[in-house]
Amino acid sequence: MGRPVLLTVDDDPQVSRAVARDLRRKYGDAYRVLRAGSGAEALEALRELKLRGEPVAMLLADHRMPEMNGIEFLERAMDLVPRARRALLTAYADTDAAIAAINDVDVDAYLLKPWDPPEEKLYRTVDAMLTAWHETPDPEVHGVKLVGHRWSAPSFRARDLLARNAVPYRWFNADEPDGQRILAAAGAGPDDVPIVVTPDARVLRHPGEAELAAVVGLAVDPREEFYDLVVVGGGPAGLGAAVYGASEGLRTVLVEREATGGQAGQSSRIENYLGFPDGVSGGQLADRARRQAVKFGAELLLARDVVTLEAHGPKRVLHLDDGRRIAAHAVVLATGVSYRSLGVDGVDDLTGRGVYYGSAMTEAAECADSDVYIVGGANSAGQAAVFFARYARSVCLLVRGASLEASMSAYLVEQIAGIGSISVRTCTTVAGAQGDGHLEAITVEDARTGERETLPASHLFVFIGGEPRTGWLDGAVVRDERGFIPTGPALLREGRRPAGWDVDRDPYLLETSLPGVFVAGDVRADSVKRVASAVGEGAMAVTLVHRYLEER
Repeated sequence: MGRPVLLTVDDDPQVSRAVARDLRRKYGDAYRVLRAGSGAEALEALRELKLRGEPVAMLLADHRMPEMNGIEFLERAMDLVPRARRALLTAYADTDAAIAAINDVDVDAYLLKPWDPPEEKLYRTVDAMLTAWHETPDPEVHGVKLVGHRWSAPSFRARDLLARNAVPYRWFNADEPDGQRILAAAGAGPDDVPIVVTPDARVLRHPGEAELAAVVGLAVDPREEFYDLVVVGGGPAGLGAAVYGASEGLRTVLVEREATGGQAGQSSRIENYLGFPDGVSGGQLADRARRQAVKFGAELLLARDVVTLEAHGPKRVLHLDDGRRIAAHAVVLATGVSYRSLGVDGVDDLTGRGVYYGSAMTEAAECADSDVYIVGGANSAGQAAVFFARYARSVCLLVRGASLEASMSAYLVEQIAGIGSISVRTCTTVAGAQGDGHLEAITVEDARTGERETLPASHLFVFIGGEPRTGWLDGAVVRDERGFIPTGPALLREGRRPAGWDVDRDPYLLETSLPGVFVAGDVRADSVKRVASAVGEGAMAVTLVHRYLEER
C-alpha cells in the first residue's frame, strides 16, 4: 500500500499549484499530493485510487467551480472514500455556504483564500484533519468483495453490517456474470452466499457477523479483562457514556451487537438535534461520536452480544456471546430498543427479502421506480419516508393512528405534506405479506371498517413501537412488565429499597436495582425517546459512576 493521498481540486491552475506546493512542502514525505482541475476529474481519480486500494486521507476542494462546485464534489466523494477528511476552500464572501456544508455534507472544515501564512491558516487545519484520520482505526480491507443474492436475508445482513460500520466493500450479485465469475474462482456456488473474498484470496462462506466483522478489521475481542466502565450498547446514549467516561480518565469499553449509532444511526436526517440547524444524518452523527470516543481512548467492540450480567463482590461481570468474560467496577446499560415485529402472516419468512426493520439504507438504490410502503407514525418513519422519496416512484406511510400530528414532530409533518410522491393512509395496519422468495404484495386493513385490500409491493419498512433488549438481564436487575429498566426513585416501594440492595443509600437517579449498574437512553423506564435526551443521560450516567466509585 502506498502513501496516503491528499487530493486537491481547483479549476484555477494558479491556485491549484499553490495549494499543492504548500501541502508538499510540509506533508510530501508522508503523503502523496495529487491535483485535479474539476470535480469530474477528481471523482475519476478517486475511482482509480479505490480500485488500486490506495488510501485517501484528505480532500480539499474549491467552492466555486463550474459544472460541479466543491460542496457537490465532496458530497459525491463520500460514496467513494467515506473515511477521508473533507475541507472546502472558499473566499470570505462564501463563508455562509461553507458553514452550511459542514452540516449538510459533513465537511470537516473550511479554509479561506488567501491562506498566507500557511503555518497559521493552512497547516493547523490540515494537521487536525490528518490527526483525526489517523486516530480513527481504518477498518478498510482493500479489495473486499461480497457476493450475494438480492433477495437473500443473510446477504442483506452482511451488507447492512458493513454499511452501518462504514466498511468499504464491493457488492456483486450472484445472478450476474461478475458475481458468477467470483463464485467460480472461489470454488463456491449460489447456495453458499454470502461469499466474502479478502484481498489475500481468503474465502468466507456464509460468515457469521462476528467472523465477518473480524475479517474486515473491526475490533471484536476485548484487549483487557478488567475495566473501570463497561458500556453495553452503541446508540446515542452508549456513545455519550463512552465519550464522557473515556475523556474523564476511566478505562472504558463499549460493546455493541451490531453497529454504533443504534436506531438513530439509521436515520437519514435528524433535523431537531441541537447544534445542527440544517440537520445531520444518523450515520454522520454516529461516526463523529465514534471518532470522538476513540480519540479519548475508549475501546469499541462490535458484533458482540452480552448474554449475562453477574455481580461478584464489587465486580460486575459480563459474559459475551463467544464465551469470553469482561469485568468492571461499573456498567452503563444503553441497549436501546428494537423495532417490534409486525407479527402477521408471511412477514417472518420475508424479513430481509423485501421486509425490513428500520431504514435499511443499503436497499435505497433497489427502490428506484418502485412503490415503497413504510409502517409507523413516529419520527423515524417520517425520516425514512423523506429519504426513500428521493429514490422510489412513490412512498406510502401506513399509520395505525388517526393522524401523523399525534406522534410525529411538526417539522416532519410539514416536510411530508410538501413532497408529492409521499401519501399517508391513517387508521391502517398491515394484515399480511405475500411473495415467492421475496415480497410481492401486502394486505392492509382499515381499522375503522375492517375492510382489507391487497397491494403490490416489493419493499416494506417497519418502524413500530420498541421492545427493550433486556431478556439477558433476567434475575440480574429489576425490570418492569414490558422489560424496561426502572431506576432511582422508581425502585423504592413505600420508602423501601430494592431487595438485595446492600449499599447504605437510596439508588442514584439512573442506577438500577444492582449498585454500580446504571441505565441511559430508551431502555430506561419512562425515558424521553429523543437523541438529545439519550446523549444527556449517557453523560449523566458517567457522573453517577464517578460518585459510585468514590464510595468504594
